[in-house]
Amino acid sequence: MLESLLNYNIAGVIMALTMLIIGSIVDIWKREIHDYYWIGFGGAGFLLIFLDSDIIPHLVNIGIALIIAPFVIFIWRLGLFGGADAFALIALAVIAPMTTFSENPSTPFTTLSNAVILFFVPVSINVIRNLISTMKHENIFEGFEETRFRKICAIMIGYKAKNPKFCFSIEKTVKGKKKINLKIQHAENQNYCSKPNTWITPGIPYLLLITGGFIIQLMYGDIILSLFIK
Repeated sequence: MLESLLNYNIAGVIMALTMLIIGSIVDIWKREIHDYYWIGFGGAGFLLIFLDSDIIPHLVNIGIALIIAPFVIFIWRLGLFGGADAFALIALAVIAPMTTFSENPSTPFTTLSNAVILFFVPVSINVIRNLISTMKHENIFEGFEETRFRKICAIMIGYKAKNPKFCFSIEKTVKGKKKINLKIQHAENQNYCSKPNTWITPGIPYLLLITGGFIIQLMYGDIILSLFIK
């Protein structure tokens, strides 16, 4: 029984990592992944439960893990991330439901919450990039009439790009004056910006963060939950 369980978990982890790594590469390259990709991996992941003769516990775990499904679909419809990100999390719930090799807890939302924490990495990169530009005596807010608070927000979520690619513009012109646009960019409906010397927010494939969040789940569990449960 233990050997079968180990085989099931290891096979699920290998399949999940394969799915996420290939998906991330395709997402960076094409910025689009067909739904059939996730359906195929999800279906294959479901078949893994037959590696063990006692499939009921695995079905229960998958059922619990799929609690995340309506939540991520709702977030997708809000435009906070793309459909590929939502389907990736749903497929993960089937392939490797709440799997972790650590002693820390793991929930249906662990991969997502870990990914949210990783979002602070690009924020830090934006801040460092803007600080370097400022130290070079570049006037990154030239022509803007904005409050200090909105400038700080802009420094955290974006930067002034000379030749933007796969980015969304966060500047607008109001009555001939440049303004920072802090409106949430819809992950699927918003067009990429190609205007040079424009303040942008990088269109980072969230699938990369999901992949990182899943790896952290495997090695450490739930970062936020582990802070409260010892």
